[in-house]
Amino acid sequence: MAKDCGIHGKHKRHKQFLRMLAAFLSLVVVLLLAVLIVWLVLRPTKPMFYLQDFSLLQFNLTHGDAALLTSVLQVTLSSRNPNGRIGIYYDRLDVYAAYKGQQFTAASFLPPGYLGHNDVAIWSPYLYGTAVPLAPYLADALSQDESAGYLLLYVRVDGRLRWKVGTWISGHYRLQANCPAFLIVDSGKSQSDAPAPIVRFQHNTACSVVV
Repeated sequence: MAKDCGIHGKHKRHKQFLRMLAAFLSLVVVLLLAVLIVWLVLRPTKPMFYLQDFSLLQFNLTHGDAALLTSVLQVTLSSRNPNGRIGIYYDRLDVYAAYKGQQFTAASFLPPGYLGHNDVAIWSPYLYGTAVPLAPYLADALSQDESAGYLLLYVRVDGRLRWKVGTWISGHYRLQANCPAFLIVDSGKSQSDAPAPIVRFQHNTACSVVV
């Protein structure tokens, strides 16, 4: 009889364990369904970035044992939160300029902030690069582009953001934006009659954004 009671006790504990496991799995399923429903209702959309202006204040390429590029740029970037029910926290935003995949300015740090529903933020940072080495093929390509009268540079943004829905705030997501800057280079004359490039930014451009 004692042996039968022991078996009965084990069977009872096994049934209790199965009930607890079923209750736990049911709770997980309900939570996942709730998250899915909220996600489908809110439909979060990644932020939009635009390059509104691009000014080349200095852009000197020197040839020697190594090609070195010194540049000073000012760019105007804007970001819009297209979501009607979701806010966005920008916790870190680094901006720099690149040519054919190579970064040629140091990163400029934009102040962190919060974008409410359909809000817009605008920044106008300066970007600096002093004697940045370029690969020989990039230096040749850059010289050819300037001689041809055009430059295609890129302004890139790397950062982290969080979504805000009501009082709930998500974890961090990586943000990457890539903004093309198409520039027209015209020959000009300075007061000393030495050739001086005149560079014009063509138009406001939309950036590709990955979150």
